[in-house]
Amino acid sequence: MVVVMSPEATDEDIARVVSRVEGVGGEAFVSKGVVRTIIGLVGNIESFHHLNLRTLRGVADVHRISDPYKLVSRQHHSERSTVWVGPEGKQVPIGPESFTFLAGPCAVESAEQTVEAARMAQSAGATILRGGAFKPRTSPYAFQGLGVKGLEILADVRAATGMPVVTEVIDARDVAVVAEYADMLQIGTRNAANFALLQAVGDVGKPVLLKRGMTATIEEWLMAAEYVAQRGNLDIVLCERGIRTFEPATRNTLDISAVPVVQATSHLPIIVDPSHAAGRKDLVVPLSRAAIAVGADGVIVDVHPKPETALCDGPQALLGTELRELAQAVRRLPGVVGRVDASTLTR
Repeated sequence: MVVVMSPEATDEDIARVVSRVEGVGGEAFVSKGVVRTIIGLVGNIESFHHLNLRTLRGVADVHRISDPYKLVSRQHHSERSTVWVGPEGKQVPIGPESFTFLAGPCAVESAEQTVEAARMAQSAGATILRGGAFKPRTSPYAFQGLGVKGLEILADVRAATGMPVVTEVIDARDVAVVAEYADMLQIGTRNAANFALLQAVGDVGKPVLLKRGMTATIEEWLMAAEYVAQRGNLDIVLCERGIRTFEPATRNTLDISAVPVVQATSHLPIIVDPSHAAGRKDLVVPLSRAAIAVGADGVIVDVHPKPETALCDGPQALLGTELRELAQAVRRLPGVVGRVDASTLTR
């Protein structure tokens, strides 16, 4: 952290800043220029925040020169991480060496629908099953999910297919029960700033899939991940799912540039959700191709055996031709960018 003093700052003003910093165990290095004095701070940045240095006489500005997210930053963890999902012996990797395909129904509606969607996803190359048992919806009248019954269905389908399960948790009170059934806990866009929930999933010890908040900056997104990491859980996978912009042509605007930006900034894996970004099945395949080309560690898509009767997000669910096209893309394109199929690396 750097403190920039104003041109009018006196020696007494500078000494006051140094004294404050040293009072919390930090070090202050004073560099006097022709016009301004710069004070470099070394120590616990969290302690410095409580000093309110900007309010001191003679201080013009305070700048952070290191990432505010310590645990998920590449500044302190230079190698990118791999997160393993699933029970021992059937764990699927999500990370820089492989490409992971996650697919399944947006919402669990019945045992028959879920197992059929899982079989479709698996035949297309998916190695992790997604499915929502708890569904946070904009409208209180929309389908909210089957709850624990949905979790039981997902567990049965996992037993039938061998695919690890990722499912969303929307309330800190439900974290324990969801963790009993799921191999990976998802935090959706509406809960990306629910700090109590982030801490709760960090405590449970299962891998976490953290979607980007619909209006979150990349720094805010990584700070949300830091809440999970602070509880001792670094098994976090980020998911770019589109952000809310002025453009109404798609449900959200997929920020494809977020993938390389995050990879340069954080060691955490990052995947892309083209289904929720586009909201239209005709865009899912081209956006998936773009995600692979830009270096995403995986994609997660909606699959449904009967999209026209789906209780949630039917217009974006894949079936038939689109699913076959996506299957071709995830089998052929990752190799072009130096990735291998995650299913070949299970442990």
